[in-house]
Amino acid sequence: MIKNIVFDFGDIFINLDKQATYKEMAKLGVTNITDDMILTYHKYEMGLISTNEFVSFYKNKFPKLNSKNLINAWNAILLDFPLHRFTFLKELAASNNYRLFLLSNTNDLHISWIQNNWGADLYKEFKNCFEQFYLSHEINFRKPNANIYEFVLTENNLKASETFFIDDLKENTDTAKNLGVQVWNLIPGKEDIVTLLERKEF
Repeated sequence: MIKNIVFDFGDIFINLDKQATYKEMAKLGVTNITDDMILTYHKYEMGLISTNEFVSFYKNKFPKLNSKNLINAWNAILLDFPLHRFTFLKELAASNNYRLFLLSNTNDLHISWIQNNWGADLYKEFKNCFEQFYLSHEINFRKPNANIYEFVLTENNLKASETFFIDDLKENTDTAKNLGVQVWNLIPGKEDIVTLLERKEF
């Protein structure tokens, strides 16, 4: 029996264009994604380096980069938040049938953009739908590492078998599944979170 639902954020609630940042970075002359860039991104996503350190890394590597253009390119991945998904979430939260959690790989620049784009009231209303609102850069873990799921389960005394996790990336749901969590690897554009309760697990 499902008692707890853990949601990813991007492409579950807010729409993403996962290629947009690569395209915008290419326009700025950054066409080759190197290992040290990926490592820096992961560190930033886990809150192990600051936004200033993240931006400085790129400016040192690509001296012609303008900070504003870099940040705009970085945030290009973020799109709209369809109202029907928010309505679904609010109704689910109001039912009190499940404990709801958010678990997102994100970073300070992306969350700041969302807060500014949505406005304080909408962001607060969204956040308040969840018992816990876990952002990778605030808890120093990131998916698909097993320790982030173990952290959520332990911190909230959740049984893996009673917990359902939704994410758009298979590598993320695979790790959770290996820990005994029930999962849905949602396919953006083909599936929508609003059909969650129609699934056989519920």
